[in-house]
Formats: sequence, structure tokens, C-alpha cells
Amino acid sequence: MVTTTAIPLIIHGKDVLLSNNDRKHPISSTSAPHLKSFQGATPDLAIQAVESCASAFPTWSQTPPEERRRLLLNFAKLLREKSSTIQTLIKDEIHCTPLWSHVNVETAAGIVEETASVITDAMSGTIPSSQGNSYALVMKKPLGVVLGIAPWNAPVILGLRSVIPVIAAGNVAIFKGSELSPQTHYFLAALFREAGFPPGVVNFVLHRPQDAAEIYECMIQHPAVKKCNFTGSTQVGRVIASKAAMALKPVLLELGGKNPVVVLEDADLDQAADEIVTAGYLNNGQICMSTDLVYVVRSVAEELTKKILERLHSEDRPHKVISTASRARLTQLVDDARSKGAVIHQARNPLAEDPQAFPATVIEEVTEEMEFYTIESFGPVFGIIAVDSAEKGLQMVKRSAYGLSSAVFTRDHFKALGMSAEIAVGAVHVNGGTVHDEPTLPHGGVGDSGYGRFGGKWGLDEFLQTQTVILNRVRASL
Repeated sequence: MVTTTAIPLIIHGKDVLLSNNDRKHPISSTSAPHLKSFQGATPDLAIQAVESCASAFPTWSQTPPEERRRLLLNFAKLLREKSSTIQTLIKDEIHCTPLWSHVNVETAAGIVEETASVITDAMSGTIPSSQGNSYALVMKKPLGVVLGIAPWNAPVILGLRSVIPVIAAGNVAIFKGSELSPQTHYFLAALFREAGFPPGVVNFVLHRPQDAAEIYECMIQHPAVKKCNFTGSTQVGRVIASKAAMALKPVLLELGGKNPVVVLEDADLDQAADEIVTAGYLNNGQICMSTDLVYVVRSVAEELTKKILERLHSEDRPHKVISTASRARLTQLVDDARSKGAVIHQARNPLAEDPQAFPATVIEEVTEEMEFYTIESFGPVFGIIAVDSAEKGLQMVKRSAYGLSSAVFTRDHFKALGMSAEIAVGAVHVNGGTVHDEPTLPHGGVGDSGYGRFGGKWGLDEFLQTQTVILNRVRASL
């Protein structure tokens, strides 16, 4: 735990705080009232973090996979042992439920363990056939320094996902934490020290919001940084990608989604309603995979809507979003929909007087003219659209610029597979909610939802490069 009044950076295994108040950013912590701020990086500190990583890379990249696996499993063990402390930090910073804090730690531990288990296989090369009297060897090699930019909304899962596959593959990582979850991200970064990772393998950087462009640019332009991964909004992702492109650096982007559900006439409507409500409101709807739009065949639309509203009003839903700005944005989306003919249903919210509270909301009779139809809500809101047929719903889904997660509810699995083949999306969940991920599976999107994949062996492949070596025979001397 942090004992100073400010959360430090971690560079080459040591906590870093500037002696003055330069770049300090205020925070408010109920779990650690002594904490008043976090240390934001200066360009010099950001470059120090990069160069520390670069100095650690030659040794770490040659560390046997078995040793990297041992350290990762040690980290996972510590993560589980300290679960209670970590969950307290998460709930303090992002106002989530105990369920979401528990899911964060358990899923993250699973990600670390699964990544450790696939290191050797992911690093394996091949010996394809070659011409004449030569042999071709295709080997996999780590890249070098990788910048991982993590969001706040699933701070343990997404924080560790930004660095675990990176270091498992033999790279070194800059863990750029979120200003909205600095305690949680610092705790995770410090855990790498406790687990026995050498200094410089994972360095930890924070920055003030107003310094984001400056700090990112000085790191992505540094010759030692070879790749960046970013999880966050599509708007920011475009900036991340464009700045990286100017430096000829590749990126992995997992961005926003307008995650659709299509409900067919033969669906189990109770199952569909349960999954839609859960995926729409988990973590206050602040998940990249949260359900946003439900396309339901008209013949069962009334019944499904009734079941959804029963669940909406069956319990108090104390939803509190991350900021007053987020609440204002959600209010604007709902007000715009109402002004254009939508029917708004909202649950009772015991936190109604809180400036960050926003009630669980269902928008009925959504149309394409409404802002909500195309803008990711990222809050406890989803809309319902009645369509004449499954084909019509599918056509509307296919017009979306996003492509992260989706769901289809039907008893006809072959029809669901056929629909899945037509949707340009990273994942299709048949008779399941849009919020679903597993450590063994690839995760990512297409279109405005980004490109590249986290997860399992696919996640390690993102941070490896191939090298071809051709072995030719020495010509016999005359």
C-alpha cells in the first residue's frame, strides 16, 4: 500500500515522486484518506521509464520461458492472496458492485495463469520446406519495449491485459495506468516487484489528463518503443493510431462498441431478457461489450419488452457512473431520444441525489434518427427496436460502424451460425449476453471497435515478430 500522500510512479523497480508539486494530480480516496494526489509523469520521467525498459530487454528477452512462467504464476498467486485489498481499491475508485470487483480479480488471475501456460507453444517456430539444398527456419522473437495504455472500467482485467502478454512473450512493458483508477493500477504495478520480476521489466507511469498528448508522443516516438496497445474510446483510439503511424509503430486497439442483440421469434424470451439486462447493466453499463441495442422480431417484441421491464423494476439499481460528465452525456442521449418519440423507462435509483447517479434505463421505440442509435452509451442504458424479421434486424446490425460484441437468441443453432457469418464483429454469443470473455479466447473488434486481438495464444502473437533464417549448404571446394 502507498504510505506517502501521493501515488508514485515506478521506474526500474523504485517508487518515483518529484520533491515539489510538479505534475501532481488531486484524487479523493475513501479507502486511503491520506492520499491526496498521484504523481504525473513529466516528459523526462516518461523517457526514463522507456530507457529503463530498454536496458532490461536484452536480459529479459533471453530469460527462459520456464522462468517467465514461474514468475507469472507467482504473480497470479499474489493476486489471489491480495484479492480483498484489491477489491476494496476497485470499489473505492470506480463505484462498482462487489460482484464486479470480484470478477475483476478472478478473471485477471485466470488471464495470468492461462498466459503462463501458453508461453512455450506461442514461442515455437516452424521449419517449412525450402528450395534445393537449403532449410528455412521461421523463428518468433519479442519486439522490445511495448507501451500498454489501460482504462479504468475493469482496472485489474484490462490493466494486466495491457502488460501480461507483453512480458510473457519476452518483451518489456510500460504500464500506463488510468487517472481514474490510480490506486488500483499502482497496486498491480507494485505487485510485479513483489512477485520477483527484475527491475525495468514493467515500469509504471501515470499522467495528468491535460498532459496526455505530450507524454504519449514522447514515448511513442522513442526509438526503443516498438508497439503500443490501447483499450478505450474510439475517439481517443484514432489519435493513438495516427500518432503511432507517424512514428511507423504498430498498435493493438480495443475500442468502443454499439453491441447489438438480435432476438428471433423462437427464442427463449426469459433467457433473452435475463441476459440482456445483465449485459446492459453490469458495472453500470460501463463495459466495452455492454448491450446497447436490442433488435427483436415484432411478433415477440411486446412480450420480450414486458419481461425486460419486469426485471428493470424488480429491484433497486443503485447505478453511479464514473463522472458528472458521463452523467451529462447520458442525459443528453436519453433526452434526445425522448424528444424524437422514444418511450423512456427508468428504474428507481437509491443514489438519485448523488451527482454521478444515473438510473438504469430502457429506451423503447428507438429510431435511426436518434443520437442513441449510433453513439455508444457506455452507461446503464440500452434501446429496443422492433423489426419485421430476423433478416431486417441483421441488415440493421450490419450497417453499424462498430464491431466488437453481439448476441443472437434462437433455438435454431444453424440459423444462428449463418447469421454469425454475416456479421462483421469480433464475437457473436448465441443465447448468451454480449458481455463475455475468457482467458483462452481471442478478444477484439473490427471497424470502429479497433483491430488486433488480446487473449490466449493470439494475445502473445500480437507481441512477437517472425524472423526467417535460411540455411544453405557450403559449396564443396574444388
